[in-house]
Amino acid sequence: MTSTSAIQRNKLFVSSCLALLVTSLSFGIRAGVLNDQGVIYHLNASQLGTIAATAFWGFPLAIIIGGFVVDIIGMKKLLVSAFVFHLLGILLTIFANGYWTLFLSTLLIGIANGTVEAACNPLVASLYTENKTTKLNHFHLWFPAGIVIGTLVVFALNSLLASGQAVRPEWLLRVEVAVMLLLTLIYGYLFSKLKFPVTERVAAGVSTGDMYKALFNPLFFFMIVCMFGTAITELFTNQWTDVLFKTVTDNAILILTFVAGVQALGRAFAAPVVHRLAPQGVLLISAILSALGIYLLIHLHGSAIFGAAIIFGLGVAFFWPCMIGFVAENLPRTGAVGLNLMGGAGMFGVSIYMMFMGGYYDQLMIQKLPPGASLDAYRSAAPGTEMAKAFNDARSAAGPEVLSTTMVIPVVLIIAFAGLVFFMRKRKKEDILIAPGMQNLS
Repeated sequence: MTSTSAIQRNKLFVSSCLALLVTSLSFGIRAGVLNDQGVIYHLNASQLGTIAATAFWGFPLAIIIGGFVVDIIGMKKLLVSAFVFHLLGILLTIFANGYWTLFLSTLLIGIANGTVEAACNPLVASLYTENKTTKLNHFHLWFPAGIVIGTLVVFALNSLLASGQAVRPEWLLRVEVAVMLLLTLIYGYLFSKLKFPVTERVAAGVSTGDMYKALFNPLFFFMIVCMFGTAITELFTNQWTDVLFKTVTDNAILILTFVAGVQALGRAFAAPVVHRLAPQGVLLISAILSALGIYLLIHLHGSAIFGAAIIFGLGVAFFWPCMIGFVAENLPRTGAVGLNLMGGAGMFGVSIYMMFMGGYYDQLMIQKLPPGASLDAYRSAAPGTEMAKAFNDARSAAGPEVLSTTMVIPVVLIIAFAGLVFFMRKRKKEDILIAPGMQNLS
């Protein structure tokens, strides 16, 4: 067991944030190049949805397996694995030449992303046992921060090197993806030099059997189901920004930048909000703002849509860290497995939803194009032609319908989290609330 004095807490936290930054860059940059990849490789929305969903398959696979083995092999070995998967996935993306290479490269990056969270969520909880939810918010702010950086990199390179072009050249897409390589090498080097603690559950002496028993708590099942909804609300909308809003504004990717920027700021200043409202109170307000934000994204146009993006960003800012923080504080016996099952459930839900919505979007597009139209032919039509105009009109009509369907999810979450707030208040009044610290673990 590593001695406490040998653990450099701040350096481990910074290195964890850097690893998460690489994870989020993969989301931000992919969202920025997804539409052009579809045109270059003649992929329809269903295929694009499957490719995007592949990252969300790899993520739950890695995070769930990682959750079960992290106490056995240690967090350091998991993070070395993440480094290798990131490196392979990024290189394969750079040299991709069609559907299957994009599919495999995205899967590898998804596995890397899940492995990072499988190790870093319990690492942060173990390093800051006295302030878990706030520090998890500080850690997870680097996910939207990376999306901001990634989308701005894509926007800047597009403006400099592909201004006025309807579809960016393939070499430019490769350059944009290559931005992630340097940061991957840095975080891999840093983690190789640092010593790691054991997980919080192991340090507290809670047996593996007790951990598995805790996973059958009905409250944990409830949070797993809610995680499906919070993850879909945040990640599906963000990942498909460039597809859904391409005809609404000339700078659709900047909508994602606005949303992610608000998320990063919200998580940076999460401490007073979380301390005053508790995670469940923050989740209820988040659901309300998310539903309102999606409604405004549907109905506003032009510059006003960026105001809607800010409201939506405020709504989804606290979803992921507060869901994990709630479990870390109120169901601590579930250990690293509990935290990682939450993350895996969220990403699994997003992957299934993306696949479904990709097919649904294609169906909407076909319905709005002339009878017998080839979707790929219209997608590849030269700018300014009648086919291109018809395709853009179809997209303008299909995007709001996709968002309208998605808006149902945060509306349901409002009811669920209102019930959670009431339930937790009742438990507190009865003095049977599970202790937020780890003292009840032993």
